[in-house]
Amino acid sequence: MTANARVSAQLFPLPRLSLRALAVWRRNFLVWKKLAIPSLLGNLADPMIYLFGLGYGLGGLLPQVGGVSYIAFLAAGTVCASTMNAASFEALYSAFSRMHVQRTWEAIMNAPVTLEDVMAGELLWAASKATLSGVAILVVIAVLGLVASPLALWAVPVIFLTGLAFAALGLIVTAQAPSYDFFMYYFTLFVTPMVLLSGVFFPTDQLPPPVQAVAAWLPLTHAVALVRPLLSGEVPPGIAGHVAALLAVAVIAFWIALTLIRRRLLK
Repeated sequence: MTANARVSAQLFPLPRLSLRALAVWRRNFLVWKKLAIPSLLGNLADPMIYLFGLGYGLGGLLPQVGGVSYIAFLAAGTVCASTMNAASFEALYSAFSRMHVQRTWEAIMNAPVTLEDVMAGELLWAASKATLSGVAILVVIAVLGLVASPLALWAVPVIFLTGLAFAALGLIVTAQAPSYDFFMYYFTLFVTPMVLLSGVFFPTDQLPPPVQAVAAWLPLTHAVALVRPLLSGEVPPGIAGHVAALLAVAVIAFWIALTLIRRRLLK
């Protein structure tokens, strides 16, 4: 191994994961289960307001968008945006509480559990909670008749993958946060602009070409590009590229988050 390779291995060591991460996932699940219903209702309220308010209100003034009614177009974007928000809130506020305020991570690591296991458990839990939120909205829009085909069932693994990607990104921010207030920068400077640029509320081809080029690199764009055709009963074009992009974001972001957390807690 060359000197440069040894330095890189020390600065960015590969994570050593184990099934003990599932124990961390289970611990978070058991705590959440006590407040499961209020949590789910809270995750449903905001996206449902947008869906009904914009879908039926603004949608009544618009022609079809992409060959479907505006509320059907918006429904797919709402599923993805809700998944992103649920994963982000869990990886930011809840994970920060367990890491910094409650020091739950330190307590867990007194058992034969490594920091990598704790981080992987947090990642899986945030993605799982986001999947519950996304699937709940998927069920609602199916009841409303806004799902055109059983192909929509394939949106479930896409929702989980989206949750993984945004949970990993959220953990990067958590690793650097001195307080809860720090998260507002992430939402204001990254999440909100991404929602507006990724095809949630309108097709990305309505944007200027330079902005379209930027939007093509955003993870939410890839999620919407997969979910929207599935809800319309179509096979998404470029499936492999979109899935690979979300996987790359999840893996690389988790690696970066783990490196930053390791420096923060184990320095």
